[in-house]
Amino acid sequence: MSLELTESKDIREEEVVNLYRANKWSSANKPKQLVAALKNSHTLLTVRDKGKLIGLGNAISDGHLVVYYPHLLVLPEYHGKGIGKMIMHRFQEKFKHFHQQILVADGNAIEFYKHCGFSPAGNTQSMWIYTGNDH
Repeated sequence: MSLELTESKDIREEEVVNLYRANKWSSANKPKQLVAALKNSHTLLTVRDKGKLIGLGNAISDGHLVVYYPHLLVLPEYHGKGIGKMIMHRFQEKFKHFHQQILVADGNAIEFYKHCGFSPAGNTQSMWIYTGNDH
């Protein structure tokens, strides 16, 4: 493996859709909106192995107090190799002085994010209006 983690919005629709489909995320069904959303993020981190997109994470922020991490995906064949943790570490370095770093986790992702230092937020409960079917 020859991994390169960069802060870059240089992504192509086909490679993004492949990554999302491999992880069975329904947003892959809206490729134009997905790519536009990622490119309009405050920060987009990509991980490539010899040029191939194998992971990404994005952050939405007010730029001062609050940052929200909506997406973090790694190709399934690269799971367990520390790539997701590498992305989260870079985000936490960039936003370490912010008042709040927020995300929503479910399934196996809960334990992953706990290992990255996140914890449930008191008695709060995640709520959403969601049109997908992958959760």
